[in-house]
Amino acid sequence: MMYPPELLVPMREELTSAGFSELTTPDQVDQWVADKASGLLVINSVCGCAAGMARPGVRMAIQHPTRPARLATVFAGQDRDATSKARSHFAHIAPSSPSVALFKDGVVVDFLPRYRIEGRTAEQVAQDLMAMFDQHLGA
Repeated sequence: MMYPPELLVPMREELTSAGFSELTTPDQVDQWVADKASGLLVINSVCGCAAGMARPGVRMAIQHPTRPARLATVFAGQDRDATSKARSHFAHIAPSSPSVALFKDGVVVDFLPRYRIEGRTAEQVAQDLMAMFDQHLGA
């Protein structure tokens, strides 16, 4: 079931206002993935506790000195085709939303699934993401 677009505006803006590009079509996803620069792709969601910690955690994490060059998001439950296309680029990982994929050289090098977001604070989510950045993008 698709959510009413007006319901999602604040949830979208929480990421776009922090510099994330919205990918709303499969072609946009493929073009984004094809860019070999490092990137963070957030599978956004309306899920209460998980999305409520994921978005703030992501916003905190991108303040870290070591961070991906590009930031993008797809919205599960709204941008269905784009979300499906994004997930096809990491089909070996079970779908979950919200979730966060770290790309380097066009492939996923790390992934933060919903079960590692649920029940945790935004600060803990941010710490996990910053550790991923350091591990895969650090000097």
